[in-house]
Amino acid sequence: MKVIWNNEPPLTTTIIMDQLGNERGWPVPALITMLTRLNEKGFVYSEKKGKMRYYYPLVKKQDYLEFITKDFMEKYHNGSFTSFFATFYDVRMVSDETLDAFVEWVKCRRSEFRRYTPDNKN
Repeated sequence: MKVIWNNEPPLTTTIIMDQLGNERGWPVPALITMLTRLNEKGFVYSEKKGKMRYYYPLVKKQDYLEFITKDFMEKYHNGSFTSFFATFYDVRMVSDETLDAFVEWVKCRRSEFRRYTPDNKN
C-alpha cells in the first residue's frame, strides 16, 4: 500500500515490483497474490487493459492504518495498549528518549481529550 499511496495512480504491476518486489526480493507471483488480496478486501481497484493490469487505491492511508492497527491490536493484544507497549518495553525496543516522548504525547492528548465535549467538537 505504501508504494500505491506514494505514486500517482494508476500503477502497473511492473512499477510496484520495481519499487517493492526487488527491494524485498519478492518473486512476481507473490506480489500478484498480495495485490489480488488487497483487491478482494477492497483496498485497491484493479483493471486489465491489454496485457497490463493497473491498480488504484480505494482507501486513504489513514483509514487503512486505522483498520490494520485495530486488527493487529485485537489479534495479538486483545485490544490492550498496555499489553502492546509492554511487549516493546520487555524486549528493550523502547529507549528512555522514546519513553519520555511518549509520556509527553500522552499528556498532550489527555488534555485535548478533556477539552472535548459532544457539544463542543474542537
